[in-house]
Amino acid sequence: MPTTVKAFAAAAATSPLGPMDIQRRDPGPHDVVMDILYCGVCHSDIHTARNEWHGTTYPVVPGHELAGKVISVGASVKKFKVGDPVGVGCMVDSCGECENCKDGEEQFCMKGCRFTYNSLDQDGKSQTYGGYSTKVVVDEKFVLKMPANLPLDKAAPLLCAGITTYSPLRHWKVKAGDQVAVVGLGGLGHMGVKLAAAMGAEVTVLSTSDSKKDDALRLGAKHFLNTKKPETFQQNMGKFNFILNTVSAPLDVNSYLGLLKRNGSLVQVGAPSEPLPVATFNLIFGRKSYSGSLIGGVKETQEMLDFCGKHNITSDVEVIPMQKINEAYERMIKGDVKYRFVIDMASLK
Repeated sequence: MPTTVKAFAAAAATSPLGPMDIQRRDPGPHDVVMDILYCGVCHSDIHTARNEWHGTTYPVVPGHELAGKVISVGASVKKFKVGDPVGVGCMVDSCGECENCKDGEEQFCMKGCRFTYNSLDQDGKSQTYGGYSTKVVVDEKFVLKMPANLPLDKAAPLLCAGITTYSPLRHWKVKAGDQVAVVGLGGLGHMGVKLAAAMGAEVTVLSTSDSKKDDALRLGAKHFLNTKKPETFQQNMGKFNFILNTVSAPLDVNSYLGLLKRNGSLVQVGAPSEPLPVATFNLIFGRKSYSGSLIGGVKETQEMLDFCGKHNITSDVEVIPMQKINEAYERMIKGDVKYRFVIDMASLK
């Protein structure tokens, strides 16, 4: 029989999140039942809870940065045992049969991957509910091993913010000695800085606020440039091999393309709500690329976690009780968090 668990949900786009009991499916032979100890708070949670991307089905339980412990496993589960520290990221299933799934890129499943929340569950009818809850049931193929040396509260955001920045750094083959710029120093940006620095790149943070400089250098950047100053773009033309744009606000892409070396790439992981105009000649001259990236597949996400374990990389977090989530949303919108809220699920139990 399905199990009733405690959660926090939004009942409508204009409603604050509040307590709700939800049903988790009866575990099957390939399922892992996870006790959620911590859940990161991503800006995507706000977009979805408030229907800013349109298409939210209510009630919705956000949360796709789940970290916790295994409390039971199905008879056919081979990779996990009770007590293991585990994580669940943005996906809980995919078709497993299309070209993208077979290539380990389940996030691009051609039939549509099943996201951790606001998606359809395995039965194709009921809704998936996310990590703002006490327990979850997930097929072992989408459960990840958390490094034993990383505290789960600080490691939870790796499951979205970590892989969202790691995947493009790997795909575009960022290597030691490369000049890498990270645009924005928020939940995504601060992870991009840490990861690129650990890969040996020389990292520059591009920000509109000088108040971010000290943190940028502390996190691993070698340089800091204020993009409100016109001389920033004039004096640094052709400097970077790779630019990672983590901000969701509109910006002048063409100015940033000017900062790229020949064959350089500007990759978008922030998701502005409005289109960003690009002048074709800024791509043609210098054979430059402007691209986008989502998260990574299961294999790459595990690779990222192992990399973070090896280099002792975690997110900078502020741990909150579940009851402060609405306040946290407002603070996130104002940029008042360094750099990721993480919910302590003990507060919900």
